Amino acid sequence: MKKKLAIIHTTPVTIEPLKELAAKMIGDCEIINLVDDSILPQLSKNGGKIQEIAQRWESYAKIAEQQGADCILNACSSIGELVSFTQPKVSTPIVRIDDAMAEFAIHSAEKIGVAATLETTLKPTLELLKQKASEKGKAVVIEPILVASAYQKLMANDKEGHDLDLAIALRELAKKVDIVVLAQASMARVVSNFTEEEQSLFVTSPELGMDAVKRTLQK
Repeated sequence: MKKKLAIIHTTPVTIEPLKELAAKMIGDCEIINLVDDSILPQLSKNGGKIQEIAQRWESYAKIAEQQGADCILNACSSIGELVSFTQPKVSTPIVRIDDAMAEFAIHSAEKIGVAATLETTLKPTLELLKQKASEKGKAVVIEPILVASAYQKLMANDKEGHDLDLAIALRELAKKVDIVVLAQASMARVVSNFTEEEQSLFVTSPELGMDAVKRTLQK
């Protein structure tokens, strides 16, 4: 029987890339997309207080479960922390898209750059990396950057300006560290235009996250 994956998004931007990635990595799998694009603006206004949207996100997870999902993917790093609160309330396994990426980064490097265009995503990504480093008993140096101008340009529909600002900042950061973690799945598109040598310095959540989904569906 065909497996069913529910993906909970906070932006429509991640729908098509994750759908294509699932088709490529998992194959014949039914996708249910649940989108709430009011979450990120709310977090931006409230200073990133994710508990304010915890109940709403839990209701989406429960809807996914009712629709017969075999796995739920939380596609947004800004609210990744909600997974541990929500998982005990649903029987369907939930995968946090950036969890495998954080593990890979801590395992692979000692000096780690973290790039984000949103403050609300930067903070939880840093917390996740620190948590993984602590679990492994490994000392790491984390160098974060916030490219707020790129997000502002994206909101003004200046996609090219967003990509240019981000590309410049990412290349600069890559010179200072062993590996750069991209805190937002949507940033992977910018790195895909870099040379292969440059790309090897960056780690993104979509592929590693989808690989974790694949392993979950195979259980």
